[in-house]
Amino acid sequence: MYSVLIVDDEPLICEGLRQLLQHSGLDVGHVLVAHDGYEALDCIRMEDVDLIVTDIRMGEISGFDLIHQARLLKPGVPVIIISAYEDFHYAQLALRLGVKDYLVKPLNENHFLDAVREALLKSKRRADALRERKTEEHGRRFSMKEPEETCNQLLNLLLERPHDDRAPELERLRSTYGVDPGGPYYSIIRVRPKREWKSERDPVAYAALNVVCETLEPRKQVSFYGPERSIVSVVSWNEAEYADVRLDKIQELDIIGKSVHHHLKEYLKLETVVGISQIMKGTKFWPEMFTQASEAIEWHQVFPEHFVFYYGDFHPLRYREGRSLEEIRKNNNQIIEQAISYIQENYNKKEITLQEISRKIHVSPNYLSFLFKKWTGINLWDYIVKLRMEEAKRLLLTTDLRRYEIAERVGYESPEHFSKIFKKYFGVSPSQIKK
Repeated sequence: MYSVLIVDDEPLICEGLRQLLQHSGLDVGHVLVAHDGYEALDCIRMEDVDLIVTDIRMGEISGFDLIHQARLLKPGVPVIIISAYEDFHYAQLALRLGVKDYLVKPLNENHFLDAVREALLKSKRRADALRERKTEEHGRRFSMKEPEETCNQLLNLLLERPHDDRAPELERLRSTYGVDPGGPYYSIIRVRPKREWKSERDPVAYAALNVVCETLEPRKQVSFYGPERSIVSVVSWNEAEYADVRLDKIQELDIIGKSVHHHLKEYLKLETVVGISQIMKGTKFWPEMFTQASEAIEWHQVFPEHFVFYYGDFHPLRYREGRSLEEIRKNNNQIIEQAISYIQENYNKKEITLQEISRKIHVSPNYLSFLFKKWTGINLWDYIVKLRMEEAKRLLLTTDLRRYEIAERVGYESPEHFSKIFKKYFGVSPSQIKK
């Protein structure tokens, strides 16, 4: 049975879609409802969700912000957008976020149910198909077109040759092989399996490259077999995409890295380490970006329980070559101390997010989440909930404040949502704890 989360600030729409799904004949056993992005994020953190259906405009946190943060929490969950705005730019942004469908209100019930059915079944079919591909014979070809050997060699040459004039090679890629790397802004992602495949003819290598390509769709990217049995993806942005402030590019790279690692593990049972370069302008910087991605991977030796590394989190100014493990630990302690200090001062603000905290202390959300859990033994958001619940309990027991007043003081706009979180945390409702 599937679990679907509906997010819309109009209660009538939420209730209508909830009833429609429950009586649809689809294999939907649980329909969760949230009336803003903050409630939705709490649901995603606490519940198993198989599909998210969300509006775009919902007040302080937009549907796009919600999708972005949901991708970091649970990379594999499909999303359908429902919106009153038939806007090309919205639809384009939705595609970059990997949204499964974009439906315009007022919704046609049959179209909506078809979209839900397709999103749920496609996710299952994709997982089944990719698992089957892993076991196919060496001679079998997948539906994805593999990079031809000469094309693959040319792409690898562009990673190695540090010269300015790349026009001949790029033109050859476009005219001979139909490969357009886009640009002019790029980041390079390198995926290294922890268990090496025998060669590029290994069926696991075929399947892994397929998974990476499908994960990165519909972004502009080129993926191919890289040096030392790795997979390399060149992700690009044009001028307009790079200037679009609605999506933080470092968060976007975080999402890509986590999604690639998650999908390879889920579909192929393949453990990998992912290294991500900084973003640079121009193909002449591909060798430097490839070096950054490769160096980022090496930090897995220091943090073996972490699998996605962004080079910017290990900048030479922060981690100079030759620094001891003790110095690294001291630096990481400072990061966590800054995070805890910021959280303790701001946990009662409903708009606090992992992304906001990571921006304040200048690390990626993915790395901050990892460090926080490693150093404190508790998930970062669980720590925020702990502070909120302990303060709420104190206010309930020592003041005459009403439930809605306490909810507002600890960061919840909806008293009902606050009560739900409180009961899940303490096992009793706010009214019961006062007795």
